[in-house]
Amino acid sequence: MRPITRILAALTTGMTLVIGVGAANAEPTGPPPSIAWAPCPENPEGECGTLRVPLDWNRPKGEGIDLAVARHTATDPARRLGVLLVDPGGPGGSAAEFALSGLFSPEIRARFDIVGIDSRGTGNSLAIPCGDLMTEQPTNYPADETGFTALLRYNQRVLEQCRERSGPIFDHADSGLVAEDMDAVRRALGERKISYFGLSYGTVFGQQYAEKFGDRIRAMVLDSIVDHSVGTRRFMGERAEAVDDSFAEFARWCDRTVSCALHGQDVFGAWETALVRADGQPLGRQRLIDSVYGSLRGPDWAGTADLIATTITQDPLAARSFEPNYQSVRLATVCQDFSLRIKNFQEYSRLRAEELRRSPLMRGSFIGHDEATACIGVPGPPANPPHRLDIRDAPKILVLNGDTIPSPRTPGRSTSAGRRRATPRC
Repeated sequence: MRPITRILAALTTGMTLVIGVGAANAEPTGPPPSIAWAPCPENPEGECGTLRVPLDWNRPKGEGIDLAVARHTATDPARRLGVLLVDPGGPGGSAAEFALSGLFSPEIRARFDIVGIDSRGTGNSLAIPCGDLMTEQPTNYPADETGFTALLRYNQRVLEQCRERSGPIFDHADSGLVAEDMDAVRRALGERKISYFGLSYGTVFGQQYAEKFGDRIRAMVLDSIVDHSVGTRRFMGERAEAVDDSFAEFARWCDRTVSCALHGQDVFGAWETALVRADGQPLGRQRLIDSVYGSLRGPDWAGTADLIATTITQDPLAARSFEPNYQSVRLATVCQDFSLRIKNFQEYSRLRAEELRRSPLMRGSFIGHDEATACIGVPGPPANPPHRLDIRDAPKILVLNGDTIPSPRTPGRSTSAGRRRATPRC
């Protein structure tokens, strides 16, 4: 992947744009926590350590947990601007590994200490390991009451077993607690303010930090926003619409790119043909949709074209993987950050119809649908419910999302619709 360079202006100048108003917490008194740094075993250029924080920030003297932290110190100390805290999203991606990756430009690495914290339940911060419990899952596209009930009971079994295996971290991994952890790291580093760059679900952590600790932000960039204010209908519907926008953009690329495997063909027609072909192949239609979704998300448009072309001629390629630990930690994090509580088959049917209405090409969003249906059966209200952000003391925040023009070939879209915003984390 190319180094991340587009955040440079916002972070080096403190330039800011958009989001809201609210009050910050008072700075804690007493000695700050500390991190014992040592060379990272697999990356000699980085430093690794752990930070002890409360399991429950409402009980600061109660049980503690150790968070894995890594940093790459500024290569030009004379021009250092401070700490840049980063998170790759998921949830489930390792921010500690992300901080030490080669994705950041030389200028960013020269002027910032780049710091990553493996958020609760991920990486080396008490990872929630439940993937092997998720066997023989019924379809999460139930066609009737019986199918919905089977999914509900399956989810309840997985939740119970995963909570028992993981221990108390399972019920203490929402984004509100992650924001408290981020500020503990800031204090441990001895910084009055930090800069932050969050991708995808890392934008939820950033939103929470800005709301709780706005006056401790120097600059913030949130790329591919996951809006923490939305209910289930928008959570699923807006992502469904965004993934169709991504497909339309891919089709335009293919039309103008000779190397595209579908160049010169009706891309939308080829997609429909591939879906029909996939119905008669071992991996099936949904696996093809999920695989193409993963390619669009990259974006890997050449790979998207290859997947479609290959499916028409032979078996589709295997689905691409998502962030490590994602399927497990989403139960503890996403299901407690959003009110994804689909009560019955009737409600599910209405939400599914809305997905299909807004996404006639891709038949909805892989992530949006999977996360919403994974939370079916989760008891009680979310620990960190979605709400409109209230940020008074934070600087304005640079928000990066995709901007696409709906294609005239996209079913149900008008060429007069103009430009619109679409969330890449579709």
